[in-house]
Amino acid sequence: MAGRLEKTNVLGVGVSQCTYSSATEMIASLAKCQQGGMVTACAVHLIMECQSDPLLKQQINEFDLVSPDGQPVRWALNWLDGAGLSERVYGPDLTLHLCQRAERDELRVFLYGSTEKVVQGMAERLGHQFPRLQIVGTQPSRFRPSTAEEDHQDVEMIEGSGAHLVFVGLGCPLQERWAHHHRDRLSAVMVCVGAAFDFHAGTLRQAPPWMQRAGLEWLFRFSAEPKRLWRRYLYHNPRYLNGVVRQWLKGRLS
Repeated sequence: MAGRLEKTNVLGVGVSQCTYSSATEMIASLAKCQQGGMVTACAVHLIMECQSDPLLKQQINEFDLVSPDGQPVRWALNWLDGAGLSERVYGPDLTLHLCQRAERDELRVFLYGSTEKVVQGMAERLGHQFPRLQIVGTQPSRFRPSTAEEDHQDVEMIEGSGAHLVFVGLGCPLQERWAHHHRDRLSAVMVCVGAAFDFHAGTLRQAPPWMQRAGLEWLFRFSAEPKRLWRRYLYHNPRYLNGVVRQWLKGRLS
């Protein structure tokens, strides 16, 4: 099994120093063991949610892999720890890397979260892109807390499908809480990828590549959904930058 990847402390959250290749290798290795696992694609939003929620921070720090999903997170790994990462490991793209690997290695995939329309659209599109990919089940979100009986049924359905990978699209940080809650109940690796469901279903546009490279994806998404995302970006982003600068200065002075 592939070894664990080194993590960098970013405002108290351990973020993995990984590439698409190393992340895919580690996740596939965990999946083949079928002993469970937790993975999330970490953007600024998740790190800032952890600042006001110590329990969430503790849970995220127990994940097997926390990829630098956003450019500002990748930059922080390079600034704070000299990670030398040339690209981020973006949830929607990591999803495709994992589907390609799952197709090659005959790993079974389950899709959990989002709406019925989105999850079915994602399954259909992935099936066209990866004809030999085994998508063994889907379960849309109920958009409310599941009852104990419903949760038990979900676990039985996922386990019964023989899934090696469960892509979780419940939104941050609900999806990370869900994965942590099920860490000892599912033998599949849970991969929290959020908006990847909408992107791969074709219901949400991605930022142009140049905006993604420049770390301006947040601006593209904010312009599309200002009422929903204003707090995430206009409140969290300046606080994140201030916190990373303070951490860097503290490291330099010590």
